[in-house]
Amino acid sequence: MERENSTVVTEFILLGLTQSQDAQLLVFVLVLIFYLIILPGNFLIILTIKSDPSLTAPLYFFLSNLAFLDASYSFIVAPRMLTDFLAEQKVISYRGCITQLFFLHFLGAGEMFLLVVMAFDRYVALCRPLHYSTVMKPRVCYALLLALWLGGFAHSIVQVALILHLPFCGPNQLDNFFCDVPQVIKLACTDTFVVELLMVSNSGLLTLLCFLGLLASYAVILCRVKGHCSEGKNKAVSTCTTHIIIVFLMFGPAIFIYTRPFRAFPADKVISVFHTVIFPLMNPVIYTLRNQEVKASVRRLLNRHIVC
Repeated sequence: MERENSTVVTEFILLGLTQSQDAQLLVFVLVLIFYLIILPGNFLIILTIKSDPSLTAPLYFFLSNLAFLDASYSFIVAPRMLTDFLAEQKVISYRGCITQLFFLHFLGAGEMFLLVVMAFDRYVALCRPLHYSTVMKPRVCYALLLALWLGGFAHSIVQVALILHLPFCGPNQLDNFFCDVPQVIKLACTDTFVVELLMVSNSGLLTLLCFLGLLASYAVILCRVKGHCSEGKNKAVSTCTTHIIIVFLMFGPAIFIYTRPFRAFPADKVISVFHTVIFPLMNPVIYTLRNQEVKASVRRLLNRHIVC
């Protein structure tokens, strides 16, 4: 009863990316084109890895899961963002907002943990090659996959639990094109200092620690492969470089958004577009373009179906 009396707001109005009609049209066209081109590419990567018997190594198993996570992550924001561009009033219900927020952090944290798992996989492969088949056997890979999904769920449920205990009695305008913690918390009609501190600790500190841990792990890997033969060294450096690019694309915007007090900055919306729409779709494509085995397998798959 107390929960019902304290929460008057039943829906939120999304102010969107920009109020300029011309800018909205331009962003709509660009995002739609990008989405329609890159999203099928992600599913092509999953199909290629699942259908090619030569791509059974743990690296490709995790890459297919990365493509799935990124495609799912983009579904949370991009479709609604595109439809809202065409709507006069952008409204989302309270439950819809909480649901979007939950899946945003559930899949986002899952991807962070997946990148940590992929770094561990590369460490074992390059620094402990004789033990690789023993350490990274299928049972271990599935256990790590389950752990990262559970970790993402635990992280997200904490975010949602803290939001649900806040009273919302107006105003109800969210200065963004989707629901996220920093914007929602600002609308609570109570002192949110403690909640913000907990949110920054849960999201910001976790993101920063994972980021620094990943950079340290790849630095160790690159130092260890210095003594390898030229061909093996070049392949290891190329693989690690790709992983580091993805780490910066994934963690850079997240650190900017979640590791500071929840105050609005002019660059917030632009960074949010890249963080929620552009980069998630690009990550698996970047991996594929720098991986000769996956590229060759994609060509074989396309040629086989084109010929048929």
